[in-house]
Amino acid sequence: MTPVDKDWIAIVAFTIIILAMPWWLQPLGAAYPDLMQKFAIYGIFALGFNLLFGLTGYLSFGHAAFLGVGSYAAVWSFKLFTMNIIPAVLFAMLIAGVLAVVIGFISLRRSGIYFSILTLALAQMCYNLAYSVLTPITNGETGLRVLRDDPRYLDAAFGAEHQGVLLGTLFGERMVGYPGFYLCAVLLIIAFYIALRIMRSPYGMMLRAIKSNQNRMIYTGFNPRPYMLTIFIISGMYAGLAGALLAITDPLAGAERMQWTASGEVVLMTILGGAGTISGPILGAAIIKYFENIFSALNDSALASAFSFLPHSVQEFVVTILSPFVGEGWHLTLGLLFMVIVIFLPGGIMEGIRRTYRFLRGHDRRSKAQTDLQAAE
Repeated sequence: MTPVDKDWIAIVAFTIIILAMPWWLQPLGAAYPDLMQKFAIYGIFALGFNLLFGLTGYLSFGHAAFLGVGSYAAVWSFKLFTMNIIPAVLFAMLIAGVLAVVIGFISLRRSGIYFSILTLALAQMCYNLAYSVLTPITNGETGLRVLRDDPRYLDAAFGAEHQGVLLGTLFGERMVGYPGFYLCAVLLIIAFYIALRIMRSPYGMMLRAIKSNQNRMIYTGFNPRPYMLTIFIISGMYAGLAGALLAITDPLAGAERMQWTASGEVVLMTILGGAGTISGPILGAAIIKYFENIFSALNDSALASAFSFLPHSVQEFVVTILSPFVGEGWHLTLGLLFMVIVIFLPGGIMEGIRRTYRFLRGHDRRSKAQTDLQAAE
């Protein structure tokens, strides 16, 4: 089987898994359209961040700036032009790309921790500007929302009317519930395909060479900065797309999406799933959002119900031990999981999956060899 065939198998398998989420997430209690939208949106966010960090090793602590700018741009598209989501998505990616050019041009003059600190500082500047100087554009701490008296020039020109709550539409379909989820799912599949093509291309090999030994590239006559700036812009546009989808599924944009904690969250998603892998960051994003929305809702009653098969005294003991790790203590469980991953699986969960696959494959080969030997005897 050629690498191209393997890539197409991966794309088809990924498509089936994503589109079938309402079914296989049902036993996990996560088959809610709003939650599945978050899985897909933050999967796009983490996928774009991984193109920068996973391929080049440049760790950005300011990617939330592009997420927030994408949300603001999408909401302004709704306010000024139309509630159709296509202009909103394109406008958000364009504005996020322009901001990425500015931040990347400044930050990529340095590498290592200095690059990380520069991206963090510039993102915090954007966050503070959104709260203060740019209040006429961002509406400050109240947040920017779509109002019924907004001009929406394109909708007015074509006589389009919107009844009820103002939400993004596509071909007349409101992007709420399952239509909103499938929109995010299709865009995640497209983003996955583009990321895979980048990673398999000569350009992707060039980015891996930058991560491996940038000085050696410079000595051989290559200038890595144009390659770095290009992937930084692409990564920023992925984040802008994720921000636009957040605004489409909920037409509100706030500066909290640009805060440093959002940038740290996407770093955790990528490292947890496996930096440099194609599906690891998406898996990491899904795990963190599952913990945040489902695991955090567990309480002592849910634990008691889960361990009801145990004797009463043992049940009470187990619930007492586990209760600090669920509900409001879900961060503790996630922190322990992250420690285990970093210490024992530096390549993330995907490394654990690969190790398990190699072990099982090696066990099957040993069993087959032993069977053949016994048959020969």
